[in-house]
Amino acid sequence: MSSFTPLATPLSNEIRMRRIRVLVDSHADEGLTNAQMSNAREIVRRLNSERFEISIFHRGAADPRLAQRPNTRLVQLPQRRQTVTVLREFLWGKHDILFYLKVSPAARLYLSLRGILRDRRPIVGTIESQCDFRNEPTIKPEDVRYWEHTILRCDYLFSNSHSVKKSLQAEYGASSEVVPTGVDARVFTPDWKRPPNARPRVLFVGSLRPFKGPQLLLQAAPRFPDADFVVVGDGMLASGLAKCVERERLANVRLTGSLEANRLREEYQRADVFLFPSRWEGSPKVILEAAACGLPVIARKDYEPETVIDGQTGYLVASDAEVFVRLGELLRRPELRRSLGQAGRKHAERFDWDPIVRRWEEIFLRLMLQKGSHRLP
Repeated sequence: MSSFTPLATPLSNEIRMRRIRVLVDSHADEGLTNAQMSNAREIVRRLNSERFEISIFHRGAADPRLAQRPNTRLVQLPQRRQTVTVLREFLWGKHDILFYLKVSPAARLYLSLRGILRDRRPIVGTIESQCDFRNEPTIKPEDVRYWEHTILRCDYLFSNSHSVKKSLQAEYGASSEVVPTGVDARVFTPDWKRPPNARPRVLFVGSLRPFKGPQLLLQAAPRFPDADFVVVGDGMLASGLAKCVERERLANVRLTGSLEANRLREEYQRADVFLFPSRWEGSPKVILEAAACGLPVIARKDYEPETVIDGQTGYLVASDAEVFVRLGELLRRPELRRSLGQAGRKHAERFDWDPIVRRWEEIFLRLMLQKGSHRLP
């Protein structure tokens, strides 16, 4: 795997004049809640359409923002034998760069054939979680091996936080550059004029998996009976959490399931505190969305989230006990919630998608010089 080193060499006129063709290994379907696919859509719709021609897959109705983007080719996937369609695009598609490679049978087949076909077009992979997979029991060993035989074989790797970069280096000795996950700061905004809640509202958003810690909100509910707790998401713990709410008669807990984008934004805007007790992450986009909506955030120190500044935009905690202490402080002090939330909004603006996508554009341009310029017509 090659390391990415920015070049001082001016971009050639040939590269500057023609559109660079990027095949994005993701789905353009409207309404998909998967964080990685959502991130890919946000990047694609902001790439300069005069400079970048995009191909991306879809199964159902495409996000209209992508469907209306000039120089965008939507590749329809069939109901069956999708691997064949994807592999055909990988092997014979007219693209200069393959971006956002994901774990799939098509990716594995393509990587095994690439050397035989002498295909030197750059492949860009993104790392969006910690890489010490053995410490997360819900991830199967075979899934880890699949990841190692696809994503780790990309020519260029990009981590979405410095913590993820360090984890990748420590676990696999692999280098990467950091390009953070972004947030649409014009969509996720505070509603400062909203009347205050009669009871403070604590929000969690995420997959309902053990390491995410949604169960901690159910433990907090009886400790803070004067607050309401809202859990947004779905996953393997959904049924168990619902049974616990009923068994323990937790009248101040509401489980919403997954929500579409507009309803999710409303939940952020109606909340007072964002509690995200996950222990194993990369750079969670939900933290940025909550902060952009003016919420103070409580998160774990485990993965060193750069999107939370301890004591300034929220709190980074080391234990469940500290979660409850910090939560109690925020619930008792509305003025503290407001000051941390205002600082969080300002900090989140640094992670707006627009400047982040400009960085991706620069990366794609320079990759054409480093490795892909021989493919230019």
